[in-house]
Amino acid sequence: MKQKVAVLGPGSWGTALAQTLAENGHEVTIWGNHEAQIDEINTYHTNRHYLPDLKIPESIKGEKNLKDAVKDADAVLFVVPTKAIRSVAQEFAKVAENQPVIIHASKGLEQGSHKRISEVLLEEIPEERRQGVVVLSGPSHAEEVAVHDITTITAANEDEALAAYVQKLFMNEYLRIYTNPDVIGVEMGAALKNIIALGAGALAGLNYGDDAKAAIMTRGLAEISRLGVAMGANPLTFIGLSGVGDLIVTCTSVHSRNWRAGNLLGKGHKLDEVLDNMGMIVEGVSTTKAAKELADSMDVSMPITEMIYDVLYNDKDVRQACRDLMMREGTFENEFTL
Repeated sequence: MKQKVAVLGPGSWGTALAQTLAENGHEVTIWGNHEAQIDEINTYHTNRHYLPDLKIPESIKGEKNLKDAVKDADAVLFVVPTKAIRSVAQEFAKVAENQPVIIHASKGLEQGSHKRISEVLLEEIPEERRQGVVVLSGPSHAEEVAVHDITTITAANEDEALAAYVQKLFMNEYLRIYTNPDVIGVEMGAALKNIIALGAGALAGLNYGDDAKAAIMTRGLAEISRLGVAMGANPLTFIGLSGVGDLIVTCTSVHSRNWRAGNLLGKGHKLDEVLDNMGMIVEGVSTTKAAKELADSMDVSMPITEMIYDVLYNDKDVRQACRDLMMREGTFENEFTL
């Protein structure tokens, strides 16, 4: 059944998902606050800054006015940076006139509050302006979805019908969606893997090889699981798409902006210089701070996250951080709390 979907955020992932929805036969609007970008989408059907080789379906309509973008929408998809989620949700709540399904495909933790994105959306959007919040997440690069590479991700909500609705919206021959009731696990896996990707990129920048890559991914997954389970997640989620799957794709690909940022740090570049040159939000930088503070408050051990925090925020030498991690007191691998 044809649905009207408003996509909030014309970045690379928002654009790729809008394309998928349009190709699935839905009516799609895409909203952004940069007039030139929206004009480009409407006039040339391109978004060159984010996906330079993509020809956007002409049926997608760019909107500069949020009220017009979400008018009569059956579903509203938030794909804005984590730091903008609360403010955009507040604006949406002011202009919405019906009760759409809310979906988000952003990955991070809010600074200060350490809240998951779905928690922020539930706080800011009253019940009369939403049916629920479904998390869409998993191992995916916008660059690959845009060219119809095979991709599998997860739609998470405790309400099976809502998750199934989102599954049906997006699923096609190149994008397969699985449902999962574990919202906490899916969101925490999505957010925390960006931290480990910074570390994986840094190791590559230091010219370490596959052994080091396997080490940081495996022990990074242990940290992700440890904090996620402490927050109430199902541990099995972390061996699924939004856990180990997302970790693999983010820690091993040049498409990953977190990996690329970490790689530059490993090569000796300073953080400010790296962020200035990226041209896109590197969610792992802010998420590292939020996760470190959250882990400290919950007394959860996350040594890799702590070392990456010291590199990012205390100007610790990257190679010395690696040495310090390796020389920690020995522990038992299968002891979940260590």
